[in-house]
Amino acid sequence: MDPTDPRGTMLTDLRRAVEGHATTPWTVLAPGLGVARRTHPAPIEAIIYEPLVCLILQGAKRTTIGAHSHLMEPGTLFVLSHAMPVVSRVETASPHRPFLSLVTHLELAELRQLHDIEGPAAHGAQTHASHTGPVEPAVVDLFERYVALAADPDAARVLSPGLRRELHFRLLRSPAGPMLRRIVRRDSHASNIARAIDHLRQTYREKVEMDALAHTVGMSPSAFYKHFKATTATTPLQYQKDLRLTEARRLLLGGDHTVSGAAYAVGYASPSQLSRDYTRKFGQPPSVDRPPGV
Repeated sequence: MDPTDPRGTMLTDLRRAVEGHATTPWTVLAPGLGVARRTHPAPIEAIIYEPLVCLILQGAKRTTIGAHSHLMEPGTLFVLSHAMPVVSRVETASPHRPFLSLVTHLELAELRQLHDIEGPAAHGAQTHASHTGPVEPAVVDLFERYVALAADPDAARVLSPGLRRELHFRLLRSPAGPMLRRIVRRDSHASNIARAIDHLRQTYREKVEMDALAHTVGMSPSAFYKHFKATTATTPLQYQKDLRLTEARRLLLGGDHTVSGAAYAVGYASPSQLSRDYTRKFGQPPSVDRPPGV
């Protein structure tokens, strides 16, 4: 970030405030707000991200969603509107300068209420489910007030809901706003895709007829495939596959499953099929992630 940019000073003050509380990999600062801390570059992490807001304060992290990859450095605000399988890696961190990021969940009900009150605004061109860009000073200021509540639990219980509401309001007016307005509109393609994602998450182990799913969420198959890819940067079938692979990796790292057991548990017809897809996605076969002796 440009040192003459006032956000630089604001972010430094915010980072210093967070450092006083962040002593573990995950610390809850106030209701609804936490900070992730890493002291070393981390191996690849695969997880399902719920809708969230993340502000990078120190270090760097690369996040890949579908075909989109972003390197997030200090001052980057990351907003995710849909539940997505994410592959990420902390690339820059050390004991003296740990990776730090503030994280809070995005509440679609809050966004919808604010959208209904404020009314529609001009829609931008963005259709993808994630927004990555420079944080605005008003959002940094809000997070600074939010973090300050860590020192006063009673005040945190009373004031956190108001700060969360303000955050959602400011996000609707930020560059991420067009993306968020699409998902809260009940008649939008983004809202339909969100319902399809919910269905895939519940049935990812099963064979899903995608054309039937399109009709279930009120879309023609051609429109469904088009808007699903625009939103998630992947196809419905690949999204389901990513859900299976993410869960398979979690099972293997947990230490209670063999490769075969993990394959069948997540809906694969054979371990060899899992191995092919797993290696393609994570760059190494599943046997590498299986603890010794399992």
